[in-house]
Amino acid sequence: MSHSIVRRQPLSDTGVFPDALHPVLKRVYAARSLSSASDLDASLDKLHSPELLGGLAEATVLLEQAAREQQRILVVGDFDADGATSSALSLRALRMMGFASVDYLVPNRFDYGYGLTPEIVAVADSHKPDLILTVDNGISSHEGVKAAHERGIRVLITDHHLPGEHLPDADAIVNPNLPGDSFPSKNLAGVGVAFYLMLALRSRLREHRWFADQGISEPNLAGLLDLVALGTVADVVPLDHNNRILVEQGLRRIRAGRCCTGILALLDITGRNHRRVVASDMGFAVAPRLNAAGRLDDMSLGIECLLTDDPDKARQIAVQLDTLNQDRKEIEADMQSRAMIVIEKLHLEKSRLPTGLCLFDNDWHQGVIGILASRIKERYHRPVIAFAPASDSGELKGSARSVPGLHIRDTLDAVATRHPGLITRFGGHAMAAGLSLPRDHFEVFRSGFDQEVRRHLSENDLQGIINSDGELDREDLTLEVAQLLRNAGPWGQGFPEPLFDGEFRLIQHRVVGGRHVKLTLRPLDGGSSIDGIAFNAEPPPDSCRRLRLAYRLDVNEYRGIQSPQLIIEHYDAL
Repeated sequence: MSHSIVRRQPLSDTGVFPDALHPVLKRVYAARSLSSASDLDASLDKLHSPELLGGLAEATVLLEQAAREQQRILVVGDFDADGATSSALSLRALRMMGFASVDYLVPNRFDYGYGLTPEIVAVADSHKPDLILTVDNGISSHEGVKAAHERGIRVLITDHHLPGEHLPDADAIVNPNLPGDSFPSKNLAGVGVAFYLMLALRSRLREHRWFADQGISEPNLAGLLDLVALGTVADVVPLDHNNRILVEQGLRRIRAGRCCTGILALLDITGRNHRRVVASDMGFAVAPRLNAAGRLDDMSLGIECLLTDDPDKARQIAVQLDTLNQDRKEIEADMQSRAMIVIEKLHLEKSRLPTGLCLFDNDWHQGVIGILASRIKERYHRPVIAFAPASDSGELKGSARSVPGLHIRDTLDAVATRHPGLITRFGGHAMAAGLSLPRDHFEVFRSGFDQEVRRHLSENDLQGIINSDGELDREDLTLEVAQLLRNAGPWGQGFPEPLFDGEFRLIQHRVVGGRHVKLTLRPLDGGSSIDGIAFNAEPPPDSCRRLRLAYRLDVNEYRGIQSPQLIIEHYDAL
């Protein structure tokens, strides 16, 4: 698919930043709407106060009562990395604060589906909990809450997903996206919401002399920010200022080695040096291995990795998670090849692809359809929903990924409104969502989804756009600038890593690893040559002497020696 390079324009005055800041960084920050030097401040005291988040008063009353009456608390999390970190953080925090009986349960996605379902409540009942604490789920669990109450179990929901028209009848709900909630950052991940709950709980217990009466030290919850950083990056929530602080503070603790043993083990097994870790290491190395447990097996394996303080056990689990991730990659590759065959058939049948693309294969694995949808969306620049069979229920489970300009959860809501009874359940965010529907509803849904997407997106919206931060001078293609850019984040969703464009002379190239292209390049106006690598790319023609690149300037480390390197996102032969 063709791409167009569009250069970002400054959205603020570069003069507001400190004079000592490198001009390239000033330019990058100005193009990301930062408007003052305070936007660069990642101090913990710049975090939004927990007092601004609704529902915390009711939630902490429940938890304090549970502590004083030694009630059993059961944490029920989601089966992804955000859910795993939310669960581990809640368990660690509650135990640090002296809670006597805290356990966790993770729904098996293949048997029980998403969230606090009546089925998972029945399983939870075997733990004899007095209180269920949901993390990263629950905002749509009407029937699950009802089932818990029927069994005499109270429910505290913490979630960040968008609520429906009606809320579950829980005993307390904490979610920054509830109507009327005044919390300034609506972008908290599930682990961020859990962290804020624990901050508020600590304050309440301190005020009511719980720590003094129990003879225990008040815990430093900042020690859990490594989990907050991992879950926030893994869930690809927008990195607004509040989230950047949470992530940066967590990364600093990981770099100092003051983090949970499991994160160190996962970094080690992927060949990452924890002393130089950045957000992308969390997103592309650690998170996929945690997610692999929830996708293919049982996320309790991932949670145990984050809970253990035993380095040997952490290493053992990390090896298991790495193996699962390799299996996930193989399954995904097979599914992707099948999807490409389906798409090629669509090309033959129609002059163009549907605007909203729905794909289904009876042999696809429901644990990998989210990744598959993302891959196809990236390739064809349009909203994609990939479906897989849901066990033997006769239902399909779908994972949706969107493009800028289309709120995918609202789109599913619109389809459900226009076609009552078509969708069994759905939920999610602007860019990602999940749904279930009866198998025999697929064709009607596919048509309805495409029609709804066409109401919002034009052909221009479906073009591959590469947003660039402009050109770098040859004097800036250095290790020093590469290191500055690497450490100037944290970069991520809504605060993208700097990407530049420009023309280069192609000195030589070769294929490495079977599917990657290694290049030696030189700026058109001379200067030193610089290495570049394009992952999963076709090599340029042998006759090619010039390339137009979209690239990131990064640090390559080989045998302890660091050098600048271009990570090439796209290139055109000239």
